[in-house]
Amino acid sequence: MRHFRTAAGLTLDALGAAVGVAPSLLSMIENGRREPRLSLLQQVASALGVTVADLLADAAPSRRAGLEIELDRAQRGPLYATLGLPAVRASGRLPLPVLENLVGLHRELTRRATEAVATPEEARRANTELRLERQARDNYLPEIERLAERMTRAAGYGVGPLTHRTVARMAEQLGFTILHVDDLPHSTRTVTDLHHGRIYLPPASIPGGHGLRSLALQAIAHRVLDHRRPASYAEFLRQRVEITYFAACCLIPERAAVEFLGQRKKAKDLAVEDLRDAFGVTHEAAAQRFTNLATAHLGIPVHFLRVADDGALFRAYANDGLVLPADVTGAIEGQLVCRRWAAREALERRDRATESYQYTDTPAGTFWCSTQTGTTAGGEFSITVGVPFSSATWFRGRETRVRKVSTCPDEACCRRPEEVASTRWEGAAWPSARMHQQVLAALPRGAFPGVDDAEVYAFLERHAPEPGAPGRAG
Repeated sequence: MRHFRTAAGLTLDALGAAVGVAPSLLSMIENGRREPRLSLLQQVASALGVTVADLLADAAPSRRAGLEIELDRAQRGPLYATLGLPAVRASGRLPLPVLENLVGLHRELTRRATEAVATPEEARRANTELRLERQARDNYLPEIERLAERMTRAAGYGVGPLTHRTVARMAEQLGFTILHVDDLPHSTRTVTDLHHGRIYLPPASIPGGHGLRSLALQAIAHRVLDHRRPASYAEFLRQRVEITYFAACCLIPERAAVEFLGQRKKAKDLAVEDLRDAFGVTHEAAAQRFTNLATAHLGIPVHFLRVADDGALFRAYANDGLVLPADVTGAIEGQLVCRRWAAREALERRDRATESYQYTDTPAGTFWCSTQTGTTAGGEFSITVGVPFSSATWFRGRETRVRKVSTCPDEACCRRPEEVASTRWEGAAWPSARMHQQVLAALPRGAFPGVDDAEVYAFLERHAPEPGAPGRAG
């Protein structure tokens, strides 16, 4: 309204006289302190030679008007209120450079506040919400299953492991070419050039390797799932869950996997290691994929655990009644699992070449578990898939005689020191704890947390085709 009034060369007094209201009322309307009647808006629009729609348009009529509106909204927000500072009136007399500086400062203030919210606690909260949501859906997402099945079939998939060539064809069907480079930005796993239709991956590894196929499929997933730049860390995590799920659906396609698992269940010989070998993926990938299909297609409730060598829970899912260790917020990441659970017992075994099996009696019931251990640069870990006692009959290893009793979360189970040792060493021990830096670190800034935009853009500049070279615009 102020924009059209000043453009028409009218003062508040002149416009007030034209529409028959006090100039002070018009001033309050222009400053957002009074809601005008529709009849008054019609009179004002007529006096200014514009339409009511022009006055009510969402888009600002000019850059300056947009800046004035943005400053006003920022100063009305809860973030500015916490500063205890007086508001600066965004009037026409405020110099444009000052207006630009004020708006820029408010934008940076908002960005930093948003970044501060993205702390590890926020990540844990978002993770917890996602885990409970997946649990309610039996970790099965039929929409993504159907999409992956359709795309793999269209690319020529039949049976067995998904080949690198099939993955490349899936990318080609979307207008993308997969390229392997040795200078990917350190903060990325893949980079997609939307202008030229290129997906950049790390250098090719051992033929048939699971890792590169999964990375390529996750990059493809962002496109076919119509993801936009995440507006929050929770949305970023949700997108990560969805692309990981899509990749798993492609690497172990639903139709082939259900047929395979159905035959094994009929023979009472279900085993994660067989699913792993049949589709050429890692043990962890097969175990997680099993949780997607076990309940929805086999009627078997299940739990999955990845546990570090210190007993800390890294990732978990359960819809079979197993009570996962959690903090007061419900987050499970970093919580210690019981020493009696198969996930930790397996790490004490000398022979780790094959899966180990165990029954565990817990306050929530008895569970049968299959566990495989592994090693990374960060240390040893275990992957566990478990089911209630009544479902063990379908699995290889059900005849095991290994049985443990866990009463956790009762500290007397495995966390309370033995009385003799406690009496001897309490007050006489002073360990130097190993610090986990991620406990204190805020999550990295940016729309894609942890990604260095400058590094990514410099990478794309290096690899972009010359003008006129074949490429895909978009």
